[in-house]
Order: sequence, then structure tokens, then C-alpha cells
Amino acid sequence: MKAKELRLMNELDTSIKLADLKKELMKINSQIATGTVPKSPGKVREIKRTIAKILSINNEKAHIKSKKQNKGGSKKE
Repeated sequence: MKAKELRLMNELDTSIKLADLKKELMKINSQIATGTVPKSPGKVREIKRTIAKILSINNEKAHIKSKKQNKGGSKKE
């Protein structure tokens, strides 16, 4: 999934997508641990990257949100 698409999603949708990706990654990792080869090994890398993108975008949004809240604060003298 592209970062542009993830940025357009709201917070609820990204959290649902993140949970789904983590479940899918857990399934694939358990297949690997038991010794069976997953259907597409490249999928693991793609899922990990998408999870990282979602977490990065969430952190960016949180950072921007906190900056906006602190912008109107009182000044210390």
C-alpha cells in the first residue's frame, strides 16, 4: 500500500488495517516456524514495510497534532 493512500485514511481505518496486517504477519511467521514454506515469501517483506509506513504516518500525525496544540500556549518569562 502506498503512503499517499495511508495518509488519506482516517485514524480508525489505519488502526484496523494495522491489526489485520499484524495478524497476517503472525500467521506467516508461524508457518515459517513450523517449517512450511509460505505461498509467497515476498509477502512478508511487503507486510513489514506497510506496517512500518502506517506507524510512521501515525507518528507524523501525532507530532503535527501536538505542535498545533502547543502553538497557542503561554510564554514563560
